[in-house]
Amino acid sequence: MSAVNLTSFLSRWTVWAPLVAVVALVLSWGRDLPGFAVVLVAVCLAGAVLAAVHHAEVVAHRVGEPFGSLVLAVAVTVIEVALIVTLMVDGGPESSSLARDTVFAAVMITCNGIVGLSLLAAALRNHVAVFNAEGSGAALATVATLATLSLVLPTFTTSKPGPEFSPAQLTFAAVASLGLYGLFVAVQTVRHREYFMSVTRDDEPGSTAGDEHSEAPGRSAALFSLVLLVVALVAVVGDAKAVSPTIESTVASAGLPHAVVGVVIALLVLLPETIAAVRAARRNLVQRSLNLALGSAMASIGLTIPVIALATIWLEGPLLLGLGATHMVLLALTVVVGALTVVPGRATLLQGGVHLAILAAFIFLAVSP
Repeated sequence: MSAVNLTSFLSRWTVWAPLVAVVALVLSWGRDLPGFAVVLVAVCLAGAVLAAVHHAEVVAHRVGEPFGSLVLAVAVTVIEVALIVTLMVDGGPESSSLARDTVFAAVMITCNGIVGLSLLAAALRNHVAVFNAEGSGAALATVATLATLSLVLPTFTTSKPGPEFSPAQLTFAAVASLGLYGLFVAVQTVRHREYFMSVTRDDEPGSTAGDEHSEAPGRSAALFSLVLLVVALVAVVGDAKAVSPTIESTVASAGLPHAVVGVVIALLVLLPETIAAVRAARRNLVQRSLNLALGSAMASIGLTIPVIALATIWLEGPLLLGLGATHMVLLALTVVVGALTVVPGRATLLQGGVHLAILAAFIFLAVSP
């Protein structure tokens, strides 16, 4: 990379936004922030989100699918898990259900919000959203299995009172979650990678493969973007934690259920993936959008449950994982509708609208249970 290109690269806002957000994180860490400081941190968080999307797309273009969406999904989830553990350590008894609330919110947001917005964006531009049914169906089946093992079964087990796993059951759920996620990644990236590649229709007016055929960024630029992606995601999650006391106090003062905190945190953390997925769908790369959405849902469960299971060694208090009846109904509806969406390998505005309606119902019932 020449000196001129390097100077131009360093002058971009996508380079400075993550660094400024990290500075805001360092200055705000562990402090009670006044109102104006919360606003500044929120602005820095928004800049870091947009920068993370840019750098994720650079990395994705360099490594290709499905590795690009996998990098962003795993990176976001790893930092999301760190945020959940940190909040549970600092939150006291009220945080006993935080992992469940955040993970379930992530599943609903990804499987309904990101999927719905992506299908809507693609269908508005190309009339029909086309994707690979084999890969999307396999991903949805894995998400449904992980969600049932980790979030539904604790409600019905009898070894411990309440929606809790016994230590042995939690260990089994953690090992099964990690094993299934690892198996899926192996299938996605090695054995059946073609199932997760973008599908396009040459006969569809305006259909385009987007940046699939454009020149990939250089190795140094991609490596630099990977570093900045990690920095931006750390800033996103750290700044989200910095404003979380304000979120919790606002939720409490409004008389809303504490579960709303988990929903807001999930919405903030998943913003980079949401924007990246919608932008890919607008370029008719719907499979990349679904890889991001379902891969994120899978990683949220497959990585969070094992880490939380390990963290229970030093975390005090119960760990509530089982969903209530309302959320189980929404999860079942999501799986059924998701299956009907992915089986044909193509979707219209209607499918996108149905998924968004389910997400709207989840958010409304979180606010007004």
